[in-house]
Amino acid sequence: MCIVRVRRNHLVRDALDEIARQKAKDLFKPLRVHFIGEDGIDAGGVKKEFFQLLVAEVLSPDYGMLCYQPESRTYWFCPVTLEAESSFLLLGLVLGLAIYNGVLLDFPLPLALYRKILGQEVGLRDLEDMQPALGKSLRALLTWEGEGRVEDVFCQSFVVDVPSFGSVTSASLKPDGEALPVTDENRREFVDLYVDFWLNRSIHVQFEAFAKGFLMLCGGPALQLFSATELERLVCGNPFLDFDALQRAARYEGGFHPEHRVVQWLWQVVGQFNAEEKRLFLKFFTGSDRAPIGGLANLRCIVQRDGADSNKLPTSHTCFNTLLLPSYRSREKLADRLKLAILNSEGFGLE
Repeated sequence: MCIVRVRRNHLVRDALDEIARQKAKDLFKPLRVHFIGEDGIDAGGVKKEFFQLLVAEVLSPDYGMLCYQPESRTYWFCPVTLEAESSFLLLGLVLGLAIYNGVLLDFPLPLALYRKILGQEVGLRDLEDMQPALGKSLRALLTWEGEGRVEDVFCQSFVVDVPSFGSVTSASLKPDGEALPVTDENRREFVDLYVDFWLNRSIHVQFEAFAKGFLMLCGGPALQLFSATELERLVCGNPFLDFDALQRAARYEGGFHPEHRVVQWLWQVVGQFNAEEKRLFLKFFTGSDRAPIGGLANLRCIVQRDGADSNKLPTSHTCFNTLLLPSYRSREKLADRLKLAILNSEGFGLE
């Protein structure tokens, strides 16, 4: 076993330290996670929560490793960062560990990153996917055929503005770029250099360290069998959630069966949840709010009767995709208890 022990209130630092101290061969062993001071025994569910909480903290602006791109709702490497290369290597290892241990992550990275991992070239179309407004501006520059010269209309030189800890600095795209205007003749060169800066040059150190960590666990000839989209699905799962398929695939224990009134109420209530509530229910039930490759029909989920009617909340064994549901006396009570449970479901035991 590869055993990782972490504290919730020092999750990122503990996790990176614990992963860094492992021998390379131990990373290929089944991962077990223990939250210090908690009672949870990791049969899979604690591990899922560990990865989800770790990713959520790493994506926080406090760490300055990744920058949020609101137009595409994805994260990209910050061109200017105080984090060491080792931190990006360990971040790549975290993604590799999640894949290796079959844990889906809510880690919205653009397809450009997966293309780079696969050794594919990235270009303007990738930048358009990540930052549509910027991509549209560059495309407009390339296709401009209106009145006036390009240098008079766009007033652009061979420089790029780079956000840096709340301020903006300028970087030259080529020697003496500040004094070189973009013209009809060199606008293609400008766009190529601009795209290369954002997707390659400015984040070269961060990406290379990240890729090295990722490929330590997930490298090899088999990786080339995947497309960028398939690799993304391997990390993040399928965002499309077909709860009808989940219902069809569900099994029942403890006296429940598909026609039992409580089971019928359960699926009626879930069917009336909004999209966010459905994701919370799935996370409460299985430990992940994404579907595995192949969809929710591939989840082996169990709904088990947990005693007669009572005021206690539904519980779950996320390790085994099992929902423990009391036999509530009314649909309204089931809906109230279930909503309360899915909104307050973090943690295994008391610290």
